[in-house]
Amino acid sequence: MTNPESNDWQATLVALASDSATGDGAHDINHLHRVWRNAQTLLAAHSEADRLVVMAGCYLHDLVNLPKNHPQRATASRQSAALASTQLAAAGFPPDRLAAVAHAIEAHSFSAAIAADTIEAKIVQDADRLDSLGAVGLARLFYIAGQMGSALAHPDDPLAARRTRDDRAFALDHIESKIAVLPGKMQTEAGRAEGEQRLERLLEFRAAFAREWG
Repeated sequence: MTNPESNDWQATLVALASDSATGDGAHDINHLHRVWRNAQTLLAAHSEADRLVVMAGCYLHDLVNLPKNHPQRATASRQSAALASTQLAAAGFPPDRLAAVAHAIEAHSFSAAIAADTIEAKIVQDADRLDSLGAVGLARLFYIAGQMGSALAHPDDPLAARRTRDDRAFALDHIESKIAVLPGKMQTEAGRAEGEQRLERLLEFRAAFAREWG
């Protein structure tokens, strides 16, 4: 479903997201803009999707942004959905779309493990996960690893050939531990195809990194 009014809401959604910004460079307003751009590409193949719901999900999915190692990390998407519902209602967002936005936000999170039951939720989930892949995804990976105090890689076995991967201790491990599985979990064909292309670049980097690491 195409919603002409979605363009009228973008400035409001950006303002709501900006008000909740925490200074996290991996989850800043630029991340939200990229997720929305990814979503627009996916929307081109899904005319049945509600564009306004997808836009709101993209811009408000990180209203509550907890660090990767926070004990309540898995609840962040539910907290974001609840906060988004409250703020959107106060802003006069169409009431009949609030539940759809909340579900899209809840289901976007990898750690929450909530099934995406609508095409809007599937698009938001794919669009967000695409930003964890490719060149920008790689930069975000090491940025977050720095926040967590992780080492770049294991000193003697960077590719985990003789050990169990630990992506909280070693940033490079995160590529195989989590990012490599994302393309196979994409909900849309376009998301899967783009994800596979971006993953190839990450794996090329991983191999080059290991060669230079020694």
